[in-house]
Amino acid sequence: MTAKLIKGTEIREKILSEIEKEVKEIKEKHGQVPGLVTILIGANPASISYVTLKIKTANRLGFHEIQDDQPADISEEDLLALISKYNNDDSINGILVQLPLPKHINEKKILNAIDPDKDVDGFHPVNVGRLMIGGDEVKFPPCTPAGIQEMIVRSGVETSGAEVVVVGRSNIVGKPIANMMLQKGPGANSTVTIVHTRTKDLAAHCKRADILIVAAGVPGLVKPEWIKEGACVIDVGVNRVGEKISEKTGKKIAILRGDVDFDKAKEIAGSITPVPGGVGPMTITMLMKNTLKSLKFSLGIA
Repeated sequence: MTAKLIKGTEIREKILSEIEKEVKEIKEKHGQVPGLVTILIGANPASISYVTLKIKTANRLGFHEIQDDQPADISEEDLLALISKYNNDDSINGILVQLPLPKHINEKKILNAIDPDKDVDGFHPVNVGRLMIGGDEVKFPPCTPAGIQEMIVRSGVETSGAEVVVVGRSNIVGKPIANMMLQKGPGANSTVTIVHTRTKDLAAHCKRADILIVAAGVPGLVKPEWIKEGACVIDVGVNRVGEKISEKTGKKIAILRGDVDFDKAKEIAGSITPVPGGVGPMTITMLMKNTLKSLKFSLGIA
């Protein structure tokens, strides 16, 4: 048996098409489009690359997009003032401060200064609390976990009553996706276990999983014998393990490996995400979906 591939690249295109259609409809009916601002401090190459992709996606969808580049030596006071400005700008529905920030700026203080109703990353403590309560309280689920849930649902995997094991306890992926999968509602109603690298008999826990979500950041951590036959395996890990020469460009590119031994796991699992091309493409997609939701909340149509 070879597992069905759950391709984030394909699911992303479907969701972006849905968003684009809805943006056009709202513009025609209400005369507004989602407004998104990305604040980039300094010139970190990885941050620039990521922000560029966000801008490209937002423009494709017809968003009102602002890229606000600031020097690396901007003061914390000035950055807080900038966030306050966008908090009070009715044309802006989503505010992103690209991380990491320079060492002289308190990251927690900056993120907490964003209006929770414009925190489309879902990292503000208010939105973390909303996620914990669940149901109608949830406004902006964190983007990567939201993408994982979409992938599971859209690939036809049954979640109700399923044994879900989450490997990893980060605030960005592990904790929120575990909470989302145990909530009442579609795409959830699961029985969830969170494990990590300090868990005793990690293999036994993984072996129980109908849905195995691995976000530990350890290349090849989950061995094929840890996977239940027919399980859905979501590999969130994107680990750089070396470099190679691209056949297309002739330039050096990173060799990426997931947290799961993909080549062997695909012969056991029922469905599995590849690395790259799995969870990765979903993060910016869900960011766009959250920004659209923010506009809809402001218009009272969410």
